[in-house]
Formats: sequence, structure tokens, C-alpha cells
Amino acid sequence: MPNLTLKARALLLDMDGTLVNSDAVVERVWRAWAESHGIDPARVFAIMHGRQGHATMAALLPDRPGHVNHEENAGLLAQETADVAGVVAIPGAPAFLEAARRVPHALVTSADLALATARMGAAGLAMPDVLITAESVSASKPDPEGFLKGAAELGADPADCVVFEDSAAGIAAARAAGMRVVGIGARAAGLEPTAHAATLEQVTLTPEPDGTARLTITP
Repeated sequence: MPNLTLKARALLLDMDGTLVNSDAVVERVWRAWAESHGIDPARVFAIMHGRQGHATMAALLPDRPGHVNHEENAGLLAQETADVAGVVAIPGAPAFLEAARRVPHALVTSADLALATARMGAAGLAMPDVLITAESVSASKPDPEGFLKGAAELGADPADCVVFEDSAAGIAAARAAGMRVVGIGARAAGLEPTAHAATLEQVTLTPEPDGTARLTITP
């Protein structure tokens, strides 16, 4: 397949699975949670990526009061923040973020600020100046609120933004926001993003003189 080139006025970047590989700790914490509730961990892993934890709990335990999900999620967030063993950068992420410094960009993550700070730090990645975290929104991905807020913070029209995502929930949120999306990694491969790359090593970000970004994706 030939290379694909996209032009963007602003970039909106997911964290887990897109910039940072945190699968090991996520699976450790959520496997324990699933087993404590008599739930097959495979059911959790099938829907959890990209969502805030309380939203995953609500999908799996629909009859449980929402405040209980939020309380349990706070405990899981604390565990995940303290456990950064195995958290590493996605290949190509450091160079990609360095190039992104010259164009408008934001981190849009379902993690809270403490967790985002811990994981980006553990992976040795610079935190973008503009952050949309769990505290910033009232609804979890696949709701588009986070991406729309990120675009507004950057002063960009949604149609001029490109999202980088790895999960079904995240890609659905980007589409609902009216944005193009580059899928990163195996989870995104079958979700029909605008473009797909195995890692960020397959993405070349070239800042243009007009302040926009030219993205070249090598399949």
C-alpha cells in the first residue's frame, strides 16, 4: 500500500496504547478486580481500553449504583498510579512528541491527571501543555466530549483535527467528534480508522510554515 498523507491544524493524542504501553499494569489491576467480582477477565479486557474505569464497571455491572463504581474506580486509579512496572513508550513516541512541539497538540486521555503524569513520566515522555484528562469531562469515551474540548482549547475546528488512538472507544469518540483518526497498534487495525500504523515509528510528522502538521503514514 502507498503512503498516506494527512494535513492537520491540530493533533489530539490519546495516551495508553498510543503514546505509552501500559498494558501490563492495566491487566494486572483489572484482572484482580474482575476476579474479585466473579467476572471473566476476558470480558473486562474486551471493553475496557479507552474508557474511564467507572464506565467499564457500569457496562459490566449495569444494576450497580453509579457512586459505587466511582468509589471503586478511585481505588483502582490509585493502584495504577503507584504501579508503573513495565510502563514504556510506544516505539516512535519520543520523536513524534518532539516534532509535535511545533504544532498545536493536546493529550486527551481517560486517565486522571495523577495517572497521566505517572505514566508519561515512567515512559520518559514530555507532557503536552494542553491536557484533557478524566477531571476535564463529564462523560467517558466513546463520548466525543474530550476531543471536542481539546479542539476548543487549541482553537481548531474539529474537521481540521487529527486524532491518534488505539481503542474502539477512542476511535468511536473521534468519529463522533467529526475528526479524522490515525489508529495505532493491533487493537486499532480492524476498526477502520482513517489511517493505521503499527507504531508511531510509521508516522512522520512534518511541521509546515503555516503552523499546520503534515502527517505521512507508512503502512
